[in-house]
Amino acid sequence: MSLVAQVIAQSDEADRFLSRTELDKLQDFFKTGETRLKVAQILSQNEQKIVQEGSQRFWKVIPNTPSNSGDPKKTALCQRDQAWYLRLITYAVLAGNMKPLDDIGINGMREMYVSLGVPVSNIGSCMRSLKEVATGLMSREEADLAKPYFDYLIRAMY
Repeated sequence: MSLVAQVIAQSDEADRFLSRTELDKLQDFFKTGETRLKVAQILSQNEQKIVQEGSQRFWKVIPNTPSNSGDPKKTALCQRDQAWYLRLITYAVLAGNMKPLDDIGINGMREMYVSLGVPVSNIGSCMRSLKEVATGLMSREEADLAKPYFDYLIRAMY
């Protein structure tokens, strides 16, 4: 649910008009709209580059991991997951809140990786590498907008 939908739903549920604070929140959301669209565009257009370079950075830090085991199938599966999380971050950026990450990505994520025998802290380290590559493609303003979404996902892994 986007920030707009959230604010409207809260106000409607309380059977009242939007408060000044809520209107200010919406105004800020609309002011950053162009930047959010640019961030989403950068992430989607550079998905493969971000995943490839992010994986390389991750493997330099943690070389002994399933994605770097020499098994091309494991590498492909891990990079598929990385691209999926990158896409979820894009959704969250566009929505202006963490709800897409919570609803689609984080719930059950730790348990899934534990059941697969993947060290959960490795996922956090890998996401940190993706964040470095992705934000390196952005202006400072764009990176500042994107970082909290990456950080939210990274914190979920620790």
